[in-house]
Amino acid sequence: MDVCFYFQLHQPRRVRRYQVFDIGSGSSYFDDVRNADTLRRVATRCYLPATRMLTELARNEGARVAMSVSGVLLEQLASTSPETIESLQVLVASGGAELLSETSHHSLASRQNMDEFAVQVTLHRAMMRRTFGVTPRVFRNTELIVSDALTPLVASLGFDAMLVEGADAVLGWQSPNYVYASTTAPLMRLLPRNYRLSDDVAFRFGARDWSEWPLTADKYAAWIAANNGDVVNVFMDFETFGEHQDAGSGILDFLRALPGALRKNGVTMVTPSELAKRKPAGLLSFPNATSWADTERDVSAWLGNGLQYAAHARLYGLRDAVLASGNSELVSTWRQLSTSDHFYYMSTKWHADGDVHTYFSPYANPYDAYISFMNVLRDVEQRLGTAPRQLKTADRRPQTADRSRAATAKPKTADRRPQTAPRANGKRGNREAKTAGRSKKAKVRKK
Repeated sequence: MDVCFYFQLHQPRRVRRYQVFDIGSGSSYFDDVRNADTLRRVATRCYLPATRMLTELARNEGARVAMSVSGVLLEQLASTSPETIESLQVLVASGGAELLSETSHHSLASRQNMDEFAVQVTLHRAMMRRTFGVTPRVFRNTELIVSDALTPLVASLGFDAMLVEGADAVLGWQSPNYVYASTTAPLMRLLPRNYRLSDDVAFRFGARDWSEWPLTADKYAAWIAANNGDVVNVFMDFETFGEHQDAGSGILDFLRALPGALRKNGVTMVTPSELAKRKPAGLLSFPNATSWADTERDVSAWLGNGLQYAAHARLYGLRDAVLASGNSELVSTWRQLSTSDHFYYMSTKWHADGDVHTYFSPYANPYDAYISFMNVLRDVEQRLGTAPRQLKTADRRPQTADRSRAATAKPKTADRRPQTAPRANGKRGNREAKTAGRSKKAKVRKK
């Protein structure tokens, strides 16, 4: 059995509480004091110790993983924690990490404007070449969003494989533990996430009320080895190691012991580019947009209610005018506003998914997030002297807004493990998220 570990590194540039009286004042849209504080904390607790550990494991144990770093994070690291970039460069140079490509600003462009999507993918690829000296051949879209309409475009941009969510609704009777091909881009290899085994680490690791607690490296490696199939794809946020699961939980000790435990159980660590060369076991189709978020595994975490849809459509309604302005600073700001996290904070879901959204949001409620964001857009409009126009989604249909749906559907569980919890993407490392909340989060959540 093989295993492919992929870790996502991302921190948004959070919008401050921007009031109507701030419109036209020339003040910054972003809460850069909070952003810098958060980034320094996450770098100290996660990025630096975990990347240094992975470099050591690559050199001494032959460990190999895949990672992607959002462009919006790289830009913030350059000014706030340049030593993190240096540590990542050492890890990549050691051969311990394969870098993947994504949208530069961790955006939802694939759901709104394919031209902007292609631009952001190109920008991110250039960042990878400039910062790390590599050109990724494997793609992961923001929040693993994929659809049959998107895969041909990703293939046309020169990628050999794409990470996707192993959603039960898509796989049906098929297992996530194989390499597949896309029905709409047959040469594109699709690598589905085993969300049960991924979430055992990402969400349940520190949950003392979990029947499998404590999770040791030996136990986890044995679980992977016992799976049927060719490869287990374990995908999660890199912030799992020291931030979402703090060091006191034993998560860093778990990471250090994992390569040796896998080797003892006959499990080989492989990278996505290696999997891209394999013959597919079959075809996968994504007629509807699928992601790794929430119980629905769709895009409703970011575009599931009227607030989110209105804000997203209004943002993209400004794109042409922003680009035509020739103002590079404004173009950069507009792209920072396209980051998916801003729309995640506007979610009005409740029950399990709602707990996760609330846990990660810097706002008191989704309406505060919406008001601040729309006030920012009003200021952008004033600077442009233009009015917004509503666009349509990538598949030429308006994104559905659902104000009333409660997140009650639950994915299937593994036979011996409790119900998986909905994925919490994009709202990483908020200062208000207390350690005590992690136990609750592990209970209510599920990639």
